[in-house]
Amino acid sequence: MKLPATASLIAILASVPSAAAAPQFQTPAPVAFLQDMSSGAILFARDADRRMPPASMAKMMTVYVAFDMIKKGELKLSQQFPVRPETWQKWHGPAAGSTMFLSTGENVSVDNLLKGIVTLSGNDACVVLAEGISGTEEGFVSRMNQAAKELGLTNSNFGNSNGWPDNGVTYVTARDLAKLAAATIQNHPTLYKKYYSLPSFTWGKTLGAGADITQANRDPLLGRVAGADGLKTGHTEEAGYGFTGSAEQNGRRLVMVMAGLTSFNQRISESVGFMNWGFRAWQAKPIVAKGKHVEFADVQMGSSSTVGLVAPKALTVTLPAGAVPEMSAKVVYDGPVKAPIKAGDHIADLVVSSPDMPEQRLPLVAESDVAEAGFFGRAWAGLTSLFG
Repeated sequence: MKLPATASLIAILASVPSAAAAPQFQTPAPVAFLQDMSSGAILFARDADRRMPPASMAKMMTVYVAFDMIKKGELKLSQQFPVRPETWQKWHGPAAGSTMFLSTGENVSVDNLLKGIVTLSGNDACVVLAEGISGTEEGFVSRMNQAAKELGLTNSNFGNSNGWPDNGVTYVTARDLAKLAAATIQNHPTLYKKYYSLPSFTWGKTLGAGADITQANRDPLLGRVAGADGLKTGHTEEAGYGFTGSAEQNGRRLVMVMAGLTSFNQRISESVGFMNWGFRAWQAKPIVAKGKHVEFADVQMGSSSTVGLVAPKALTVTLPAGAVPEMSAKVVYDGPVKAPIKAGDHIADLVVSSPDMPEQRLPLVAESDVAEAGFFGRAWAGLTSLFG
């Protein structure tokens, strides 16, 4: 059900100034996507739904599954998993890509394996973690695909735990990678902060001298963009150079994806330029204060025929620096909403639109509880419905 913009909604937007058109961004990246998490606004999208190999960006899903298990108490950071000789044999040496330099037979904690995956992009660490959790990598991959389904990653599939080329079994889209990054940040903020912004990690020994091996985080934004704190790079001959990243400045968080770049240095320059453009060419505009009443929604079979809709947090829209013309708003919900309803339930959205920009959809929640109607109330509602 869609409600037209009422006087109250028009008033919400009355203070938004008019001016600038949507800014443009130039990049050689064949796939690029940038979203403002504070408003949901998509600031840039190029071939964002193309299925593509993720390379090591697939490791974000391996980490997400582990984070989810830790949150549920099914996995502990102190748990240790063995490095099987067969796993070491397959995932060591130059032909194995990025490694944590694990040694056969050693036991490694979940904490260190996560550091080895996120910071060092260790293919070996992914497989050891997967086998430790599910017995086999194949069993763990089932968990990955179940998590992808739950997160609504409708254009993604995982065939292994580390993104190693597998003849097209593993594929993602830029939009799905951004959704996975956002879910990691929103659903597991403490673990995200703990693991995704480490500048380097030390593990393993060199042959001969036995010196410690320290590797730097490959994240091209760390130390180059203010507020950068994740997420994951990827590179194979098939996929080219890619990156899914995030940064937060002044309470505004952006998530970006670039893929198909041609070199390590191009990935750095394009990623930094893309993220900086997102912060500089766009601005956040507060439109609804937290808890402010916006509209009413019709209720079915409830003790009240309507329920107030309020902002669950301070709602903002993202505009080109300087403003945007002809903004309008409407409340959208599937209704009437069936009782019972709990205060805080997300039952509607405030949809803000303007020329040359995708709609921005902001959540609205129930202002109060609405109990289910009693017998006579339900009977009366049924008769009313029957006779129109």
